[in-house]
Amino acid sequence: MSDTVPIINESLVALDVAAGSTKDEVISYLAHRIADTGRADPVAGLIDAAMAREAQSATGLPGGIAIPHCRSEAVTDASLGFARLSQKVDFGAPDGPADIVFLIAAPASGGSQHMKLLSSLARALVRPEFVASLRAAQTPAEIVALVEEVLKPKPKPAPKQAAPADAVAGQAGSGAAVGSGKPSLVAITACPTGIAHTYMAADALKLAADRAGVDLYVETQGSSATTPAGADTIAAAGAVIFATDVGVKGRERFAGKPVIASGVKRAINEPDTMIAEAVAAASDPSAPRVQGGAAAAADDSAKGGDVGMGTRIRQILLTGVSYMIPFVAAGGLLIALGFLVGGWQIGLSPKGSSDAFGQIYALQNTFGHLPPGGLHIYIGSVLFAIGKAAFFFLVPALAGYIAFAMADRPGLAPGFTAGLIASLVGAGFIGGLVGGVLAGFVAMWVARIPLPKWMRGLMPVIIIPLLATAITGLLMFMVLGRPLADLTNWLQNELSGMSGSSKIALGVILGLMMCFDLGGPVNKAAYAFAVQGLGVGGPAELHIMAAVMCAGMVPPLAMGVATMVRKSLFTEAERENGIAAIPLGLCFISEGAIPFAAGDPFRVIPSMMLGGAATGATIMALDVGLRAPHGGIFVFFAMNNAIGFVIALLVGTVVAAAAVIVAKSLFRGKAPAAPAAVPAAEAATVAA
Repeated sequence: MSDTVPIINESLVALDVAAGSTKDEVISYLAHRIADTGRADPVAGLIDAAMAREAQSATGLPGGIAIPHCRSEAVTDASLGFARLSQKVDFGAPDGPADIVFLIAAPASGGSQHMKLLSSLARALVRPEFVASLRAAQTPAEIVALVEEVLKPKPKPAPKQAAPADAVAGQAGSGAAVGSGKPSLVAITACPTGIAHTYMAADALKLAADRAGVDLYVETQGSSATTPAGADTIAAAGAVIFATDVGVKGRERFAGKPVIASGVKRAINEPDTMIAEAVAAASDPSAPRVQGGAAAAADDSAKGGDVGMGTRIRQILLTGVSYMIPFVAAGGLLIALGFLVGGWQIGLSPKGSSDAFGQIYALQNTFGHLPPGGLHIYIGSVLFAIGKAAFFFLVPALAGYIAFAMADRPGLAPGFTAGLIASLVGAGFIGGLVGGVLAGFVAMWVARIPLPKWMRGLMPVIIIPLLATAITGLLMFMVLGRPLADLTNWLQNELSGMSGSSKIALGVILGLMMCFDLGGPVNKAAYAFAVQGLGVGGPAELHIMAAVMCAGMVPPLAMGVATMVRKSLFTEAERENGIAAIPLGLCFISEGAIPFAAGDPFRVIPSMMLGGAATGATIMALDVGLRAPHGGIFVFFAMNNAIGFVIALLVGTVVAAAAVIVAKSLFRGKAPAAPAAVPAAEAATVAA
């Protein structure tokens, strides 16, 4: 609708009301006020989007303030709902519950003018005098006047005269502001929605910098127009602050600068501490520095206030697995196609050889000299050999990109080398994990060796790769390789020997893992374990691959079925997500169920795990084997019991769908609905 519609009016203001005892109830209360004025339709869409944002991180702020906010297709006009509560409600602020609540509702396609107004309000909430005025207001009209005052466009300040170039050059590394004797800093603030926390963190840091006598330039990477920090400003800054919950745009501009990194909430809650840390880092040669690149972002964040060790480990492992999956998909499907064209016999090995017939035929024959069996055997063998070649990079890619996630590009050479050694000595997937982490730590350690300034340019291209690769390789060959290989062989032998009830128990465990976090680290661990077994190709390994793929297909299929069978238990947005989730499930993309699990984890995830366990057990009981690592219903040709696979898939889907319907029926209203803001199609990535 029109941009001339005021963002707030008296109908959107409630003073000294009992809007509920939980944040869900307060958000629902304010959302209904917004919808009642014709600014949102349906109201459930606005509530779902606000709760989805709330699930990402708490919106409570110090001083008894809360700013739940969202973008939603349900919002037709940018709106502010305001409630001054008679009973404080917990919104997750560090100092206690809130009595001042703004619900900031923006259209999904909101224009830049709306974003500027909303960011202006967020910045005003950092000022104690504005919050005090909100608490002292006697009528809704006073609240509207206060808000409109802070939303008025401010006159642009006159441009500052640029300092001479030599002044900049002379102060580039000192941390002094251009043209002043004060310490100088640069900060980046950014949050997922780019509406509120981005700008509140910026203003909190500015006020803290003023109190500390520090010159600070803040680049807000939010929904409003961004003015990037200039090269002179960056050069003059002694340190940089990254207060972000998302990736920093253009982080390579700050390469080499001392860095203090955290989420935006720390900048809002502890701005004075962060400014002091940044000033200290500017004169500390040992302070962590911006290295540039996506992997370095995680490393910087690990030293900040909001990124814990568990999150850091998850980032590292998932980086390795995500880069490994293309090799798995390409290699595994080509191997399966080779079997389809040339027959299963090309996967067998002649006595005394480690190579399969398919690899031997591909190397020793041509179109003019065909192997026994004719052209189709030769083509199948070539496809098989290409797939085996791609598959060979599975462990090196896993280890290489784990090291990359830890040490950026200098970690690639030692990481890939560690993974290759793990493959050569038979340590497999476990060796790749250990070798990748080892390579990352060694590369980071070598990078911290103090060297003369003239040698520092050689660090990333010569010194780190050379020393890190040599040290990692020696440790893998001489210390770790054999024990890891023995562990891998023992585990493989134990699994191969499973039968009867123990085999079914393994299927249950794999099914539970695949449905626990829907594409997360537990899911990926089960998937990577199954894929590694394809290289062995024994009956037990093929059963494991079948159990993992079939269980991974269950959650999106089950949620799709549940939304069609009991429509009344789901919102319109959830029903749409359910339709989209079905084809994702058929393609083995577990992430299609993420929107449901994110909004209602305590009912959805246990239900999906129950279905996954039933699927895994059925696969093992029916002796279903699978030679392809991906593809869902499109790789029936690679199954040795396709009917059994379908039966197991139907059993798991029915069990999971029934369980989630029962859970939602018996415990109705105890958990928020799935977020409309995260459609299933957008959640889907190449799944494990």
